[in-house]
Amino acid sequence: MYRDLLTHLPVIVAVARRGGFALAAAELGMSPSAVSHAVRIVEERIGQPLFARTTRSVSLTEAGKALVETAAPALQDIAERMDRIRSVKGRPSGLLRINASNIAIPLAVTPVVAAMAERYPEVTVEVFADQGLVDIVGEGFDAGIRLGEMIAQDMVAVRLTPPFSVVIVASPAYIGRHGRPSSVADLANHNCIGYRLVRSGALYRWDLIEDGKDIAMETRGSVVVTDSLAAIDLALAGVGLAYVFEPLARADLAAGRLVQMLPQTAIEEPGLFLYFPRRASMAPKLRAFIDTAQEIGRASLRTPGRVA
Repeated sequence: MYRDLLTHLPVIVAVARRGGFALAAAELGMSPSAVSHAVRIVEERIGQPLFARTTRSVSLTEAGKALVETAAPALQDIAERMDRIRSVKGRPSGLLRINASNIAIPLAVTPVVAAMAERYPEVTVEVFADQGLVDIVGEGFDAGIRLGEMIAQDMVAVRLTPPFSVVIVASPAYIGRHGRPSSVADLANHNCIGYRLVRSGALYRWDLIEDGKDIAMETRGSVVVTDSLAAIDLALAGVGLAYVFEPLARADLAAGRLVQMLPQTAIEEPGLFLYFPRRASMAPKLRAFIDTAQEIGRASLRTPGRVA
């Protein structure tokens, strides 16, 4: 009875995931009118509205939520099975959607995607940069990349980088004008580049070690950013002190463009991990990403000075 509606279910799921008709249309490569038409057909056949629409938002009704909760996992399962079937005859293929923090992209995504472009040209990797944590299953991602401490315990986690430290850095020009901080307390006398957490809106307190104890230092300065790479650029420009993951600043530190401050205060982070729901672990496109990432990681460990 509802067989003719199956082709429209991906549209319903996309509208729910993206929270709007125009965004779903862009994702699916359809016109907004075609998306609206597909939604209308399903609503007419079911006899209930699936979305509550206003001029500013689109949200699921109870009927829509029930349909998406059933359809989304089924469509994901079908897509994964089709990818496995295709891989039997050849190579991994399909769209691999990854949600990654901004700092993970240069450290753990770019080298893997570059290698996969050569090895697995039939796999398209879509990388969504996101500063916060999202429900990767609910948002339609195959996997996420975050610091190990941020990953839910019900996810499969695969290490992508070794642990690394978080360092305070400044340019020689800044040091020449303002000197070096002599202690954690002395940071109050320096222009510290702030970092605002996108999700909460709070200013991040610098996690440091003082006298063997972990402390959270509230800093002040003339500029606040939401991206670690921007903090490094500002530090290079001599604006102030930046608090960043060491691998991001490694090349600048080695070249002398940046200098580490208060090295005894640096904490260590567990490193970056790829994580995904257990049922997705057999998807060939994801397996290809994991294998490539682990191979690159092993090679980087054998090559001193390279960012893992």
